[in-house]
Amino acid sequence: MEIKITSNTRNELLSRNEVAFTATYDGATPARADIGAKIAAMQNTPVENLILSPLKGRFGARAVIGVARIYDSPEALKATERAYLISRGQPKAAEEE
Repeated sequence: MEIKITSNTRNELLSRNEVAFTATYDGATPARADIGAKIAAMQNTPVENLILSPLKGRFGARAVIGVARIYDSPEALKATERAYLISRGQPKAAEEE
């Protein structure tokens, strides 16, 4: 998977960077967690401070276009983002039987 950052905008009011990107891949569509981990590594930030909002792929195209919001701190993330978006980016806990 190769990720190309198309724009990187700083939003001081919300203490975050807004990164638009295009991810090209071979094979199956990559998971949100894989895309988020790669963007976090590229931007030198922890994965916990990153939210992937819209990921859009087109049928037949081997590319996904999306936006990542990278917050300065987990507190800024929790103050701004909705709970379902925060939980969407977290790994699922294993169910205990």
